[in-house]
Amino acid sequence: MISTELDAAGVREPSLRAAYQHCRTVNAQHGKTFFLATRLLAPRQRPAVHALYGFARGADDILDDFDARTNEERADQLQQLSTRLFNSLVENRSGDDNPTLTAVVDTARRYDIGWDLFDDFLASMRMDLTVTDYPDRKSLERYMYGSAEVIGLQLLPVLGTVGPREEAAPYAAALGKAFQLTNFLRDIDEDLSRGRVYLPADELAAHGVDRDMLEWCHTNRRTDQKVRAALAEQHAITRAVYEQARPGIDTLAPSSRPCVAAALTLYSGILARIEAIDFEIFGRRATVSKPRRLAVAVAGIGRAWANRIRYGSV
Repeated sequence: MISTELDAAGVREPSLRAAYQHCRTVNAQHGKTFFLATRLLAPRQRPAVHALYGFARGADDILDDFDARTNEERADQLQQLSTRLFNSLVENRSGDDNPTLTAVVDTARRYDIGWDLFDDFLASMRMDLTVTDYPDRKSLERYMYGSAEVIGLQLLPVLGTVGPREEAAPYAAALGKAFQLTNFLRDIDEDLSRGRVYLPADELAAHGVDRDMLEWCHTNRRTDQKVRAALAEQHAITRAVYEQARPGIDTLAPSSRPCVAAALTLYSGILARIEAIDFEIFGRRATVSKPRRLAVAVAGIGRAWANRIRYGSV
């Protein structure tokens, strides 16, 4: 299957093929919901998406792996990653032996993905080294632009659009934000273990919730009623972002619509699951069931093939 995808994408050089294969493996192992959605893309599009995922995952692992590294060591690793990417992508220096960097640089060149989007992403990653709380929505939005919205913007040239890319860009950014807001709700317990809270403090305070109360929920594995009300408000805000993003599916190339529609359905399904378990997300992880994921995938495959036949996409 991977050979078919790489052939369709025009990736011929053996070491470059190996680099893309590495990224695909990372995506399959660590981003199961996202990887499932990528199966609905045309084969020629998949390697680039895997490369972008692999790069983002690699940066995230520098920050979030539980080990003995200090923040200074993590900051140095992020800076090294940034420098190596800049040297390869902007300065056109060759010789980097990191397979993820090799693949993502090739993808950026093929699809004209600007350095600025990677730079903004890495800037938000650096924030995670020092910022543990967000006082208001505005400060969280600044973080999410680099950590989530630019991911949608990076993917946009790979997905393709039916009109000017700038018209589709706000929708792509909104969908990236919606996915991340969903993760913030689902992973609040895990994030507390890392000393972080990705919810606006002033909006929590309106329900009488502060960090200490969240820590109590984390320790006692249960959701306080005030916390439940605060999370319900965050849930409604996230749902509204999905609705802002949804019309953007029609701005994409037809071959990409089933994939993005499936991703939206699956991630918003996580949001629905959080509500279904009444926000008891301390000590348990809200997930979409395997039968539901498969049902979405099967429906998406039908739409994807219909679009490929209709529009001649491969």
